[in-house]
Amino acid sequence: MPANTLPPLPDENAAIAAAVHQLPYGIALFDPALRLVMSNLTYRAGLGLPPALSVPGTPIEDILLFLGQRGDLGPGTPQVLADQRKRLVSSQPTTLTRRSNMAGNQLEIHTSRLRDDSLVISFSDVTDRAQAEAALEQVNHTLEERVNDRTRALTLLNAELEKARAKADAANHEKTRFLAAASHDLLQPLNAARLYTSTLYERTRGTPNAELASSIDAALNAVEDIMSTLLDISRMDSGALKVTRTNFDVFDLLKKIEIEFQPLAAEKNIDLRVVGTSSIVRSDRLLLARVIQNLVSNAIKYTRPNGRVLVGCRRRGDQVRLDVCDTGIGIDRHQHQLIFAEFSRLEQGARIAPGLGLGLSIVQRIIAALDHQLGIESRVGHGSRFSVLMPHVNEAKAAAEPEASPQRAPSQFNGLHVLCVDNERSILDAMSGLLENWGCDVRTATSLKEIAQLGMLEGWVPDLVLMDYHLDQTSGLDALEWLKQIVGGHLPTALVTADQTPAVRQLAEARGTPVLNKPVKPAALRALLTQMSKQI
Repeated sequence: MPANTLPPLPDENAAIAAAVHQLPYGIALFDPALRLVMSNLTYRAGLGLPPALSVPGTPIEDILLFLGQRGDLGPGTPQVLADQRKRLVSSQPTTLTRRSNMAGNQLEIHTSRLRDDSLVISFSDVTDRAQAEAALEQVNHTLEERVNDRTRALTLLNAELEKARAKADAANHEKTRFLAAASHDLLQPLNAARLYTSTLYERTRGTPNAELASSIDAALNAVEDIMSTLLDISRMDSGALKVTRTNFDVFDLLKKIEIEFQPLAAEKNIDLRVVGTSSIVRSDRLLLARVIQNLVSNAIKYTRPNGRVLVGCRRRGDQVRLDVCDTGIGIDRHQHQLIFAEFSRLEQGARIAPGLGLGLSIVQRIIAALDHQLGIESRVGHGSRFSVLMPHVNEAKAAAEPEASPQRAPSQFNGLHVLCVDNERSILDAMSGLLENWGCDVRTATSLKEIAQLGMLEGWVPDLVLMDYHLDQTSGLDALEWLKQIVGGHLPTALVTADQTPAVRQLAEARGTPVLNKPVKPAALRALLTQMSKQI
């Protein structure tokens, strides 16, 4: 039969035979004795077989030996390779191998034994797929190397960032520690200066020197406000601000703030009122007080004489809204965000009152730390309303405190026994001069040892004690406990300190001791004495 002639397919019709020869796959059929029955042109061309090995009846071992001798079956003895391949295809139901043909194309060869032990061999040219797989493998390898390089770079970058963060944290910690120490040392002499100028002003009231004393006091007050504000911002930005949430009656807090700011409002002939009902909220009492103090201070500062400032709280669903309203100069709605920026002051406000524009910056920081909401409504020339929304707590309301009685005039302190303890003699002298000018009977000491050595408590019992926190040999709170044991009975006390950290205030509150921060404002001291003298 000519080599180009298609071998006949036994018992197959011509149409099926033609279709088999047109398939893009090489196909060959071997009988149970593994002799060639038929093969198509793709099979012969793909394997590069000579015409003699494509004749029906050709044993499979002849074909395998030819391929082995040509090297298609790999390195080794051709006969051994051919025998191994024959045993494999005759013993396994199916096999799948891949190898290159003489043209360098990749062939994927599949063998399958039929039920009558006939053998079907087929193969397809997978050169394109093999090249794609090789390219993909190369891409994956390259990508893996790139990922590894990027991972190493990110690891190094993260290590550098961690070092930088640790260094920044250490610097912030050192800065906070320095500021805490420096603030105490700086505020101590400032406190004495404030007390001296207050005494000077009261003693020169009605004389030409009174205006000079008032100007000195105003300058010292500005210095105090700047220092305290900058220290607060530094603590907040360094992460030293700690939030301690408790449940408390916000209206009680408002009444205390009313007592604190009533003298300042009276000086400007401003009507300051607190309205509302008892509402239990969950917040940090000290930080919330600072927010309200700043808002009330601003309201009084930017309200003209004969104006009004209203502070109130009311329920709003599951929240309590605290409002600070004034009839002041107002703020244009386009400038609402500007007023919260550090050192930012509006032109009209700067003409009315001095300041650096830091109060509302602190308010915004504290509100963010408390996770409360701050709102503002304002109309130029009509006034402003600042609102704070905080969560309401459904629990038994705190027992309402009696309304504050009218503030006592200085003459009402006549004969009031006051013991002042501070490790700075200049502060004691200034405090003594101010309190004696109000009619108080004052005794001072720098330590508990001095009290004992001078026998200050022999025949003289203090009505109240103003105690510094940082004493040379002990803390002010421990000193107060000692005094209470010596004096016996009920002894009203207050902590007067330049240490404005929340920890000190919390320790004092835990012992039922109010705190007055240095530098001491005479109005705040007078309000404290008024409140404490009611306990006598």
